[in-house]
Amino acid sequence: MEVRSRAPGKIILSGEHAVVHGSTAVASSIDLYTHVHCLLPSPSEIGEGSVELDLKDMNLVFSWPCSRLKEAFGGGRIVPSPDWNPIPCTPQIWSSISTLVDEHNIPEAKIWLSSGVSVFLFLYTSIHGFKPGKVVVNSDLPLGSGLGSSAAFCVSLSGALLALSDAICVEKNGKRGWLAFGQSELELVNKWAFEGEKIIHGKPSGIDNTVSTFGSMIKFKKGELTNIKSSTPIRMLITNTRVGRNTKALVAGVSERASRHPDAMASVFIAVDLISQELSAIVESSAQDEVAITAKEEKLQELMEMNQGLLQCMGVSHASIETVLRTTLKYKLTSKLTGAGGGGCVLTLLPTLLSSIIVDKVTAELESHGFHCLKVEAGGKGLEVCFT
Repeated sequence: MEVRSRAPGKIILSGEHAVVHGSTAVASSIDLYTHVHCLLPSPSEIGEGSVELDLKDMNLVFSWPCSRLKEAFGGGRIVPSPDWNPIPCTPQIWSSISTLVDEHNIPEAKIWLSSGVSVFLFLYTSIHGFKPGKVVVNSDLPLGSGLGSSAAFCVSLSGALLALSDAICVEKNGKRGWLAFGQSELELVNKWAFEGEKIIHGKPSGIDNTVSTFGSMIKFKKGELTNIKSSTPIRMLITNTRVGRNTKALVAGVSERASRHPDAMASVFIAVDLISQELSAIVESSAQDEVAITAKEEKLQELMEMNQGLLQCMGVSHASIETVLRTTLKYKLTSKLTGAGGGGCVLTLLPTLLSSIIVDKVTAELESHGFHCLKVEAGGKGLEVCFT
């Protein structure tokens, strides 16, 4: 019983921060993934054994004897409902999980990993109880940079564990390689992943895990989601400034500014809403030839530039972000921050006809500042699994 899964990260194309104040935002999956490899023994092979989590990128392995899990949970566990919908983590279960995580004495420098390990224990024991098994995780996504790494972890882990349970039947039909779940199966995975996101973030919006699960692009406003699909590929250069930021503080700062200047900031939020609405319409518009594609990309660049200006009005830019903007502008490319701002990552639209030589030059110059660049395509596939 063995499965591999992968779930993509995400970017916010427009509307970050303003969405909290009622504006529309547009998010997209990207072709950078978190990968999970899950191995469970067959029923005839099950002995006492242990449950193991191998975080390849961190070079850390966590392991618990199955007997220890039973002891910590008092012999019981969260049992999914008959339709396999998740039951939220209770204070009692959380106490058991915290005890198990604390036993591993995670180094202080990596203490932030404890929430991810807690998610693993919650999802694994909820779906597979105290059966032995091994889960290996690695990721293309930089952690804590606003690219949805935690959601991709929750989605890929939920997908792999559910694929090896009675909850989901994947139609293989003789196919090899990566397989997609059906709509109802994806909805189930998304519910489980959201419970994982709640353990990590407390009160997440659910946007990150939804984009990671279903892929493509979504437009969202006040909790309402609309799927959108680009008629042409959208290529982006993501620059990770490697500058950490406090998302809560940045969100609070925007709210404080809105309370000090209510009329002016209301106008900013209205403008962001209109930009997101127009951007989503342009993304979906058809472009049959190079001239039409270029015209479409120029409109997207203008909207990105306007959105970035409004984000600066909100006070969430940063010196590192401004360095990226100046650098890419030298090459006549348009950039905007994505996510919380205050550092983190910056998006740069790469036009279809842009020379690879220019891409290499701008990448080299950005990385000379100590940044890290990744070339991605927006709006791709969501969760996929592969049985080996």
